[in-house]
Amino acid sequence: MTEITNTTVDESGKLPAAVEQFILSWGDMGGQWGVNRSVAQIQALLFLSERPLTAEDISEKLGIARSNVSNSLRELLAWKLVRRVPVLGDRRDHYEAESDLWQMTRKVAQGRKEREIDPMVGAIRDAMQGVDDPRISPVVRQRLHAMHDFANTVDSWYQQMLNVPPAQLMTLIRMGSKVVGLLRFMGGKGDKSAASAGSKDRGAD
Repeated sequence: MTEITNTTVDESGKLPAAVEQFILSWGDMGGQWGVNRSVAQIQALLFLSERPLTAEDISEKLGIARSNVSNSLRELLAWKLVRRVPVLGDRRDHYEAESDLWQMTRKVAQGRKEREIDPMVGAIRDAMQGVDDPRISPVVRQRLHAMHDFANTVDSWYQQMLNVPPAQLMTLIRMGSKVVGLLRFMGGKGDKSAASAGSKDRGAD
């Protein structure tokens, strides 16, 4: 991996083309996901860097205002995607990114669950406390129950996936279409069993 230091920039002070392209693309992707572009670019820079960087380093390499860098680092620290690390002989704060891709993915997933899924599940549970109000029609009540069940199922599945060890999760992903085929096979057996049971019931009649 190319270390992002002053020795890897050209005479104009620019980052290597591949590094710059990755950082810009990561920033664009972050914007699509609702993440501030500067936050995503700083994470990308730190991910590719082989040594911890200071806020001043980041500001210089990306051309981002120092105040913007500080705010972005605070957000990345909150997501646990970067961490402060001590550097011998330097009292300034240095930062490095999580470089384990599975851990990075897990932390992003956990953060999004806490910020998006958990509030949704909580709001639906609160709404369900008044579901027996006689002014609520059976159709609306049924839809609220369906949404409640769906939210709880998604919440449970999400948490289970977060707890699956990376090696097992990779095995599951690599199985790909085999898992889909297995589910279809099991579904087919279930349909046949139900049909067989129905035939026996009709025969008994």
